[in-house]
Amino acid sequence: MSEPILKTLIIETRASVADIPDEDWQRLAGTSNPFLRREFFQALEESGCTSPDTGWTPSYLVFRHGNQLIGLAPAYLKTHSRGEYVFDWGWAEAYQRYGLPYYPKLLVAIPFTPSVGPRLLLAPELRQHLTPQLLHNALDALTDRLGAHSWHVLFPDSEDQILLNNGQGFHRLGCQFHWHNRNYQSFTDYLSALNSRRRKAIRKERRQVAEQDITFTRFHGQNIPAHVLAAFYVFYQATYLKRGQRPYLNQAFFEQLHRDLPEHLHLIMAMKDGQMIAGALFLQSESTLYGRYWGCLEEYKHLHFETCYYQGIELALSLGLSHFDAGAQGEHKLIRGFEPTRTHSWHGIRHPGFREAISEAVHEESEQVQAYIAEAETLLPFKEQSAH
Repeated sequence: MSEPILKTLIIETRASVADIPDEDWQRLAGTSNPFLRREFFQALEESGCTSPDTGWTPSYLVFRHGNQLIGLAPAYLKTHSRGEYVFDWGWAEAYQRYGLPYYPKLLVAIPFTPSVGPRLLLAPELRQHLTPQLLHNALDALTDRLGAHSWHVLFPDSEDQILLNNGQGFHRLGCQFHWHNRNYQSFTDYLSALNSRRRKAIRKERRQVAEQDITFTRFHGQNIPAHVLAAFYVFYQATYLKRGQRPYLNQAFFEQLHRDLPEHLHLIMAMKDGQMIAGALFLQSESTLYGRYWGCLEEYKHLHFETCYYQGIELALSLGLSHFDAGAQGEHKLIRGFEPTRTHSWHGIRHPGFREAISEAVHEESEQVQAYIAEAETLLPFKEQSAH
């Protein structure tokens, strides 16, 4: 794609995934990542989880040259900062103190999903010639045109980071804890890579779950019965209600996901005395297991660790996957062999007066995150001779 064509590049928004041809979506997004599937966004929209009423107004970015669609990005106009997992509450409060509006903001992200992955779904010829400067300028102009006050790109992969890496915007670092399959053939094989203390502790935790007469049943895709999915949703909902919050996702979303994307879904239910007592829903790509949704009604010793982490590791091993992303935050994962992993986000602040102050805060935060990750790496429970 030549420079003259870049100069004629148009970025527009679409109010629904239904306004984007399916063949264009599949061509640019592929079918391996469940969080980039068109059906995933359809389920969010049609269930009402992403809508103006929930503060997530769909505003998909469309990169167009003439009549040719050469790029997409999942995007939303947001009127709050919930469900993002990159926290900018402090920025919003600072705006409020000065009597300035922080919202709406333009968010390029997967709703309610802190998983690293492609965010800019660009045709190769566009990606090859698009520069960080041009991209930032285009996002700035689009933000102004939409009446928003900032733009944000959350959890982009390494390829998108190259395009976003421009001193013009703010680059924030975060940390998650991910499990990696180092050619383990079984859970026992994985445990053998840990030091003796942690190996014994994990075995003890698993034994104490079993001693409570708790067992686990796996379901996959179309083999997930409707009543089991309904029971899972009760557990999932309870996780939020215990904290006095409404769940981000409703039962209709999970039912539609089950109907339209069954090949990506795995459900693990904890059983006691013939009754379901907890559940965790996982999504799968070609290489990664994503642990995203969990819940229970009553607390049992180590049940969360077993259902979400140990059962997840066993599932990833059985599927031959190399990576297990079990969700945001959670230092408790570190001592269970989940390794600190850098996450990234880029932010374009349109108010000139706030740019300098936020820039200083982001720089300081980055140094703190780097130090935190360095310290976390020293606390991993692997044997010294294990290479990670």
